[in-house]
Amino acid sequence: MLKHFLLLGYSMLCGILLCYGQENPTPITLHQLLELVRQHAPSLQTDAAALAIRESQIKKTANNRSPDLYLSYQTNLGSNNNVAGPYFGFGIVPTNNRGVRESNNYQPVSSNLGIAAFQWEFANFGAYRAQRAAAEGDLAVEANKFAQAQFDLQSFTIYSYLQLLKLTDLSIIQQRSIERNVEIHRSILALAKSGIRAGVDTSMAEAALSQARLQQIDLKNQENQLKIRIAAVSGLQVQEVIPDTAAEHILFQQVTALPATLQETNQHPLINYYQSIVANQELKEDLVRKSYRPKLFLSAAVWGRASSVNSVDEFLPLNQGIGMQRGNYLVGLGISYNLFDRRRQRLDLALTERQTMRASKKLAEEQVNVQTNILQAKAEVSAAEERLHEIPRQVKAANAAYRQKFSLYKNGLTDIVELNVAQNMLYRAETDYITAKYNYYLALFHQVIAQNNVDPFLQLFN
Repeated sequence: MLKHFLLLGYSMLCGILLCYGQENPTPITLHQLLELVRQHAPSLQTDAAALAIRESQIKKTANNRSPDLYLSYQTNLGSNNNVAGPYFGFGIVPTNNRGVRESNNYQPVSSNLGIAAFQWEFANFGAYRAQRAAAEGDLAVEANKFAQAQFDLQSFTIYSYLQLLKLTDLSIIQQRSIERNVEIHRSILALAKSGIRAGVDTSMAEAALSQARLQQIDLKNQENQLKIRIAAVSGLQVQEVIPDTAAEHILFQQVTALPATLQETNQHPLINYYQSIVANQELKEDLVRKSYRPKLFLSAAVWGRASSVNSVDEFLPLNQGIGMQRGNYLVGLGISYNLFDRRRQRLDLALTERQTMRASKKLAEEQVNVQTNILQAKAEVSAAEERLHEIPRQVKAANAAYRQKFSLYKNGLTDIVELNVAQNMLYRAETDYITAKYNYYLALFHQVIAQNNVDPFLQLFN
């Protein structure tokens, strides 16, 4: 008896685990999918990193005002032979003080030098402010580019979700077509066995059934491909990408009232992006003007030296050149201005102004494109709405025609060709209805995208 209870308990446990393992994933709403895309999309993470780079660039630019303080110490060993006369050091000729004699003396001399040098470009007539403004302009461009990327990814997500709902509905229509073909095939088999119908009708029915199943396979492949693309940007597993079909029914009930609420147009992120480019180019023009202005410097230095050669040109032991024998300090104000920079400034400014002009023309072009897209989307909404109102009549008529032809066929009053025509007409009407419905959704979607007025459309999915 105990063994029977144990077996029963084991069977129930296995059944529960099996049911749990086969539990269907919960459908995901459009709002949930959009939030996952914002958090996990690889392209947004890349753009966010680029935005962080621009923020770091502002901090780096702000540090341009900081002074420089150099510390240097050196100990040297070498000869001390020199002649009178000037020369350019070019940064590579070693300095050798005094040592002007009748002949060379290659006896080694030790020396050392320690210095602390301070230099600060404390004024450049607005160049620092222009550098900061240009860096902030770069940040504004990157921020608007990031906003545009978010907008594009949001558009892609909404479009893909609608396409996924459409493929789900088309799969349901295709399944109905398969069931009708199975029903026709079953009837033909019964009629063929009784000798009422020829065997060729059976072959034609099998071919139609096979074609319907192949179309179902193609739809399933399209759905899987779309799910893979959605999973790539949302962080979900492919099997977790299941659209909420209940939300689509609510959407269909409410969507016809949406166009009346879409008259208000917001600034499109693409326009914001190109406006920021124009503004940034103008800031760069100002930077070019101010970067060639004079520069004022404050310089100071403290240093000490020692040498193993004394003031009367006696060569002392090398250890006498260690330590500090003499010390000095120096403070000064300076101004620097290159008189030949005027031509360079004009050339740089002309180049930057042309870049600004190009950015302005691109902005005007995109403004025209956005307005054109809005007008085209509104026209498409109107046409799609008319098609959506007309197609249900086609579906109703095609369904009645199919039922009549099927009844006539079973009674021997028509042939398989006319029945297939009626069946294909019904299938076409059903798919046309699904296509018209989602074309209406997409037309509205294109309008809200062109107007940057997506929120009213998203609220229909609540």
